[in-house]
Amino acid sequence: MATKLKLISHKLCPYVQRAVIALTEKVVPFERIDIDLANKPDWFLRISPLGKTPVLQVCDRAIFESAVILEYLEETQQRPLHPADPLTRAEHRAWIEFGSALLSDIAGFYAAKDEASFKAKAAQLSERFARLEAHVAAAPWFDGERFALVDAVFGPVFRYFDVFDEIADFAILADKPKLKRWRSSLAQRPSVRAAVSPDYPTLLHEFLGRRNSWLSQLQARVAA
Repeated sequence: MATKLKLISHKLCPYVQRAVIALTEKVVPFERIDIDLANKPDWFLRISPLGKTPVLQVCDRAIFESAVILEYLEETQQRPLHPADPLTRAEHRAWIEFGSALLSDIAGFYAAKDEASFKAKAAQLSERFARLEAHVAAAPWFDGERFALVDAVFGPVFRYFDVFDEIADFAILADKPKLKRWRSSLAQRPSVRAAVSPDYPTLLHEFLGRRNSWLSQLQARVAA
């Protein structure tokens, strides 16, 4: 009998999305349980020492931290997403870490309290993406024709910009044709599309509106 997996989730968490994409690509059945991170249940705090999502429950044991979850799935499930070559696999892992750094930069971008810091964060993001543009193949995936775990990591990164673009054109991804191609491929991938609920854009807009940030103000002006 196959081991029953439960993924403890939050609807907006990009790290959860990574795990969902990997599970979907590997055709692994799992139960997704969404929680409210603003009101964390006691049972969740007992299994998540850091109080963060995702957590993968494997029978009566819990695995926390998305990178660890992804590696566990690679080691235990069929349909590997990492490259077979050790050097290429290490390179992919390094760019996965780069994707995590981008998520931190994105959080700084949407949380910036004033125009000056907002523009500084936007410039920092643009420069980070320029480094990615210089490396990625985007033909159609990160390294060519095979969808890999690193692609699963960047799907949630680009998804933020689907909502940011509804507020204004911040030119962060401008003049980056390979990223534009890669972003489009990811947006059409069934596993990437299914990693969030249909109400994701609305939930993200609401989340941004509560940040009391410069982006919150810009969003309010667009909505007015």
